[in-house]
Amino acid sequence: MNKNMLEKYAEVIAKVGLNLQEGQRLFIAAGLNTAPLVREVTAKAYENGAPLVTVFWDDEELKKIRHQYAPRDSFEEFPEWVARGILENAERGDAYLSVTGLDPDLLAGFDPELIALELKTRAKHYKPALNLISNGGVQWTVVCPPTPKWAEKIFPDLSEEEAEEKLWGVMEKLCRLDYDDPVTAWQQHLSDLSKRHDYLNKMQFETLHFRGPGTDLKVGMPKYHVWKGGSGKTQGGVDFTANLPTEEVFSVPHKDRVEGTVHSTKPLNYFGNLIEDFSLTFEKGRVVDFSAKKGEETLRKMLESDENAKQLGEVALVPYYSPISESGLIFFNTLYDENAACHLALGSAYRINIKDGVKMSDEELDAAGVNDSLIHVDFMIGSDKVDIDGITPDGSVIPLMKKGAWAFEV
Repeated sequence: MNKNMLEKYAEVIAKVGLNLQEGQRLFIAAGLNTAPLVREVTAKAYENGAPLVTVFWDDEELKKIRHQYAPRDSFEEFPEWVARGILENAERGDAYLSVTGLDPDLLAGFDPELIALELKTRAKHYKPALNLISNGGVQWTVVCPPTPKWAEKIFPDLSEEEAEEKLWGVMEKLCRLDYDDPVTAWQQHLSDLSKRHDYLNKMQFETLHFRGPGTDLKVGMPKYHVWKGGSGKTQGGVDFTANLPTEEVFSVPHKDRVEGTVHSTKPLNYFGNLIEDFSLTFEKGRVVDFSAKKGEETLRKMLESDENAKQLGEVALVPYYSPISESGLIFFNTLYDENAACHLALGSAYRINIKDGVKMSDEELDAAGVNDSLIHVDFMIGSDKVDIDGITPDGSVIPLMKKGAWAFEV
């Protein structure tokens, strides 16, 4: 990767993703293998007037070492000060940036029960901070720059160095860094996504009907659901973009009104364990049957994370003919793969996806059909063979997507 591309990427993260405000602190959670980008973002933040940038480093190899050597009864151990510190920073108003580049095969072959227990423990401790951050408490952004092991997984026939260089070239286009002015290009793209979710909010569909190979699924929508996508706003009214790249508009399904079967269209990389070619069958909102050609035990453990892990927390519409999909690659990385196809998420919903949800109590959200869980796991269900209709309260059927392409104009 060249210096000019790295600077453009950092500028997009600071100005489009985080939209850092003068005098605002920044907290970065990052892997050691992403250090060059983290340094550039830190420089941009200070140039923008940030009084303090704090970086919390992680090393993916340490995770593997834990699973190799730690006592099997120790995976409920967690350093509480880490989650408490992130919560305190968010409560103070610090922007939050996650920079990840995990090896997709990092924990391949390790005990899925211990992986699930570690993730559940982590989620339990992080939940207060992530609830505040993800529901508009502060600006937040997730990015995944190319790293050697990840690139090698995508391009196995190339050397590690060649694979990483090629992945940077792909990502340059996907993140619109190939434009002379990437920030303006992003603003135009976000404007189009805004028009899409404005239309969907106006229609207030009662049900979305997905149909495709192995898929016949009806997803009920709660009253006063809110579609979002592209850029969002904090509770204080500051614009930000949570995912870079992003191609989706998303909302909250009614947790008790999902019926039928859905088949995955891309592999799901669940923290180093691949789940491939899988199906889920829902009755009254809950998964009642599932199968997978690969990773079925990992899928089972994920669904058993807690009582509500078998219910949906997100539905997202993504055109098949997006830059990520048109790359023709499977990224084994949810940030990228979810923006190549329509997707659903098992687990927790975002309060921002229902009117006044941030102000509602847990009991009110539950009564409205909004799911709460320790997990939020996106999986891809869209392709050029999937049709989606919106069904209005009076029973009218309006095409939203045909063969993966938008079926309505804005």
